[in-house]
Amino acid sequence: MISKGIVIQCRKGNRNAQKALYKAFAQKMFMHCYRYVKQKEDAEEILSEGFIKVFANLSKMEYRDSKSFEGWIKQIMVNECLMFLRKQKIKFSDHKVTFQVEIDHSVEDDLMAEDIYKLIRSLPVGYRTVFNLYAVEGYSHREIGQRLNISESTSRSQLTKARKKLQELMGKRK
Repeated sequence: MISKGIVIQCRKGNRNAQKALYKAFAQKMFMHCYRYVKQKEDAEEILSEGFIKVFANLSKMEYRDSKSFEGWIKQIMVNECLMFLRKQKIKFSDHKVTFQVEIDHSVEDDLMAEDIYKLIRSLPVGYRTVFNLYAVEGYSHREIGQRLNISESTSRSQLTKARKKLQELMGKRK
């Protein structure tokens, strides 16, 4: 939990406060970024760019509480992920994609959080991006369409295909 005092110190350029802020959120935000991209190196790059923006924009941010502050950082990371994916020229297609994913099988029959995370990460980039924005981040199809420069119907289609593929993969898991 980051206090308003730490944020104030970060705004003043206090390196120890900046380090504390980074340490408090880096791992969680890395995992968040890694849901959008395939390579750890890409997630690390996005995380770095995101924190540069966090520190550059702290003076514009009004600190209300730790939870809203975390949401603000998360929003910056989502924006950085989307910018990264735009640079990769992601395509949202209707053609069928086949792939396999290896899941660590646990003793229990239920999917563990890590298994679900791996399944989401195994989705094609278009499916994964829309799924993350809709199911995880809570954006509407209209908002997703605006952010990704696609139609609402394409967003719906990508989400439907992502869900279908996840169900298929979960069925293979059992």
